[in-house]
Amino acid sequence: MAKILIVDDSKTSRKFLRTMLEEAGHEIVSEAVNGLEGVEKYKVYQPDIVTMDITMPVMDGIDAVKEIVDIEPQAKVIMVTAAGQKSNMVEALKRGAADFIQKPFDSEVILNTINKVLEE
Repeated sequence: MAKILIVDDSKTSRKFLRTMLEEAGHEIVSEAVNGLEGVEKYKVYQPDIVTMDITMPVMDGIDAVKEIVDIEPQAKVIMVTAAGQKSNMVEALKRGAADFIQKPFDSEVILNTINKVLEE
């Protein structure tokens, strides 16, 4: 079981991830609607894993990953990407993201990715 912070500007995405992850036995410690709020909540909650959308207002997921990894080099951030964001994914991985999952969401893929990152 992991403590997870969900960062996504889409309420629908946050709700889907929360429901699916809680059903799998994980604890959602908080949610954030943009990268800046995500970084602030990371500092407060120190989650095991962060799911981070890439495209968000105020601060995008790529800048937020860099900020979180600057705070905690061992941070485990899983990027959430829509199809066709390959260049953004590469940039996020360079900045310290642990892995990524794609929308539309596939529960099995998400849970496998979270378990894989937890073991790293």
